[in-house]
Amino acid sequence: MRRPHFAQEKYWIWIAAAALAGCTALPQGTGTGTATPYHADPLTRQALASPQLAAPLTAEQRQQWLDRITWGASDSDDSQLQKLGLKAWLAQQLAPGLAPLPAEAQQRVDALDISQRSMEQIQQDVAAQRQAIRNAADPEEKSRLGQALQRQLNQWAQEAQKRHLLRALYSPHQLQEQMTWFWMNHFNVSTRKGDVRLWVGDYEEHAIRPHALGNFRQLLEASMRHPAMLVYLDNASNAAGHINENYARELLELHTMGVGSGYTQADVQAMAHVLTGVGFTTREAGAPAPKLRPERRGDYVRQGFFEFNPNRHDYTPQTFLGRPLQGQGMAQVEEALDRIVAAPATARFVARKLAVYFIDDNPPAQLVERAAQAFERSRGDIAATLATLLAAPEAMQRFGQRFKDPVHYVVGATRLAYDPRVATDMAPLLGWLSRLGEPLYGHETPDGYPLAQSDWSSSGQMTARFEVARQMAARGAVLFRTEPQAALEKPPYPDLAKRGSVQARLPSWSARSRQALAQARNPVDWNTYFLSAPEMMFR
Repeated sequence: MRRPHFAQEKYWIWIAAAALAGCTALPQGTGTGTATPYHADPLTRQALASPQLAAPLTAEQRQQWLDRITWGASDSDDSQLQKLGLKAWLAQQLAPGLAPLPAEAQQRVDALDISQRSMEQIQQDVAAQRQAIRNAADPEEKSRLGQALQRQLNQWAQEAQKRHLLRALYSPHQLQEQMTWFWMNHFNVSTRKGDVRLWVGDYEEHAIRPHALGNFRQLLEASMRHPAMLVYLDNASNAAGHINENYARELLELHTMGVGSGYTQADVQAMAHVLTGVGFTTREAGAPAPKLRPERRGDYVRQGFFEFNPNRHDYTPQTFLGRPLQGQGMAQVEEALDRIVAAPATARFVARKLAVYFIDDNPPAQLVERAAQAFERSRGDIAATLATLLAAPEAMQRFGQRFKDPVHYVVGATRLAYDPRVATDMAPLLGWLSRLGEPLYGHETPDGYPLAQSDWSSSGQMTARFEVARQMAARGAVLFRTEPQAALEKPPYPDLAKRGSVQARLPSWSARSRQALAQARNPVDWNTYFLSAPEMMFR
């Protein structure tokens, strides 16, 4: 199996240096399964009918498929793949059912405040706290209340991170979880701006996750309508006479058509005018609508927090992507979105980004074109586009060439080491992600975290990965503490060498990597060398 060039010599020098510094002083199935789930889209059924998906898999091939489709191979997922066979297993991943999280993981999700209270209740809580801050006459009291609110906002953002990790680690719907992260990064919002901390959990839960394997047009509009996006890219302040182009520009450049695809600055400006009035309100449900002129009352839209306010909308006729828009008000917004999604440039842009995410930095042009055609023919069906991409011969020839970003590295290593045991403390995982430069929802600019190997393979990054690998190899039990200062269980590390999904990888590894493992003096050494091996940087 060919992999992109990687500086193994330098990498193992770091490992040897760390060992000398004392870091090691611590002690094939064919599938008989169930029937393939029904897929309404004919393109998905056609892709799943590929004879290559029906062929028996070796142990190594199962690991390759698991590393591509899931957040990282584990023994339990390998068992499921063997039981079902590749075709039925992939079909289940493309059309996830209602299989729940493991009970313990679900209990931890349910215990979070963002799971127990509605967004309306949380919003009312924040409004009350802010009113108390405004009413406080004593400066010290005002400061105390302000700090308490900031802690609360940080808590809600951190709970969203924990919920995301619990699902990534333990959900049986692994492809849906991968795609939820992909779209959260594609339609990026950052908790470092304004009230995004307040909204980010709801954004993922109700705007992104339900559409992660659904229809791109619906996903695009769900993102547009959510307060997190409207705050982050300033469309909440975009109004007639006070035009803000931020969201319109990123909508075209980053979310759909892509830079250099043929749209112009005039199109950005026209889209900004179209989007005037698209905002949100935190008024209680049932509250009276704003005062509107009689001829505009029918244009007013309120759905949940989303609000289209005709008083803020520019009704000037607009020409967009070379043709006049016929609709008015919210109908004009819908028409513009339809036109964007139908543009061939959008199909190519989304298809290529998916290919880069799942395959490698430079996916074959014919593979991208085939996926783009599936996107167009299915009118933006994400599962159909993915099925066409993943089942293509060119994709199957490129296993192990996608360099892991930090989230894939940390989550994948945890799944491999401790599956199916449910972690009780997400703080170490969040700390490792921050150490590696990819905290969830932390990328400040709208482009999201980068995907290329060159963005994550610097010497500084690899040194940091070795440190994370050493911590997990020697003290992985930090994930199972009930309290931050609690003593670690004994032994405080996983026994990776006994994992079937670990042993299945080793025959294809380089002689240098296998030799390093053979020289390990104890389980901690072995774990460290394994988790920091060059082969573990790819999926």
